[in-house]
Amino acid sequence: MRRAMFLLFALLLSSAGCTVGPDYVRPPVPDYPAYRSQTPPGRSIADLEWWKIFNDPILVGLIDTALANNLDLRVAMARIEEARAQLGISRADLYPGVVYGANADHTAQSGRKDISTATGSVNISYIVDLWGQVRRANEASLHQLLATEEAYRTVTIALVAQVAGAYFQLRSIDKRLDISESTVETRRKSLDIVKTRYEAGMVSEVDFQQARIQLTNAEGSAVSFRLARARTEHAIGLLLGGPPVSIPRGRSIDAQALPAEVPAGVPSDLVERRPDVRQAEQLLAAQTARIGVAEAGRLPSLTLSADLGGSVTNTINKAFATIGAGLLGPLFDAGRSKLRVEVEAARTKQLLAQYKQTILSAFREVEDALAAVQLNKSMYEILQRQVAAAQAATDLTWIRYQEGMTSFLEVLDIERSLFSSELGATDAQEQYVTAIVQLYTALGGGWNPKQAPAGTPPVK
Repeated sequence: MRRAMFLLFALLLSSAGCTVGPDYVRPPVPDYPAYRSQTPPGRSIADLEWWKIFNDPILVGLIDTALANNLDLRVAMARIEEARAQLGISRADLYPGVVYGANADHTAQSGRKDISTATGSVNISYIVDLWGQVRRANEASLHQLLATEEAYRTVTIALVAQVAGAYFQLRSIDKRLDISESTVETRRKSLDIVKTRYEAGMVSEVDFQQARIQLTNAEGSAVSFRLARARTEHAIGLLLGGPPVSIPRGRSIDAQALPAEVPAGVPSDLVERRPDVRQAEQLLAAQTARIGVAEAGRLPSLTLSADLGGSVTNTINKAFATIGAGLLGPLFDAGRSKLRVEVEAARTKQLLAQYKQTILSAFREVEDALAAVQLNKSMYEILQRQVAAAQAATDLTWIRYQEGMTSFLEVLDIERSLFSSELGATDAQEQYVTAIVQLYTALGGGWNPKQAPAGTPPVK
């Protein structure tokens, strides 16, 4: 008995040192020493709680509400819990399985003494991990869990960006609605002036009808912006994890404290920071481990078992103990086990390509966002100058019209230019602010890669 137990433990210990299949090694990343777009030196905007630099407490409150209640984020968290449970299942295979059983029966015999029998047993079985199949499966489950946590971070960053982008869009629509309503009031006054001049016979009916057309155009724009405002509020309500509600307002789009510079850091930091890149790497590591699982399936497996129990028949007690070992391995399977290895290897090649593609896409998204920040800022400044020029031209043209020095057609043309310039400048302003949000997202900002995000339980 002692010799058998010694043999059992010797086999268990010897099984810990042999693991088939390749060990994961991080593949080389594409060389990208610097961004094409010139960026100011200094700490990357991704290291900051960037939404607080806008100094809008309403925006910060909306983001906090979304992080607490958004349903997509809850789905991502539930996936972490699922992956953690799957890891627990895989780890359970490292330990022996124990089952028990018991039964009793009573036999009545004519002319003889009744027989009562009770038996009980405990069965212990253990599949010795000779080739590291269980350990590779655990390795794959662990990397799958880490990939799920990275996916949670990706959803979190995207949610913050969506809330901020929708909020800035809402404040931009508010401004464009104000411009439209102000234009409506201005054109009503203009219509009154033209009507008075028409009734006095100073201008033709054409001027009067054109003034009415201008007014209705502005009124139509105001209606369309009210519709856009309602839809944007409804979209924000969904991001907050609730039904459509009226969204509170903080700073206007003009009052947002835009940063003077938006440094991006260096490209090498991007691979470490972006959660989608980290997720792609964890999926690659998990798939690499599955090659070892498939390779171990081609080799024989050893199962150790022990049966312990006893029986009682009337007053006679008996005990028993049995220890055994079984070896099982494939002899002929028409190449299925070999093909399983090839399948896992091919899947690993796919994920390797996807990992590299994710890195390249990350570089491209940062470059796009940097260009958008710089060019949208320039466009906004240009259109601001255009608005100032259009306003000055409008004032001068009205004076000339009232003095009879120009036609109403020139007034209409200048007013249309002013209205278009004001709306265009507001749109460029929104695009500039949104580009900062997109740059933050592209850089994978908002969390420290050396720390787990809030709400993500540590890996045990």
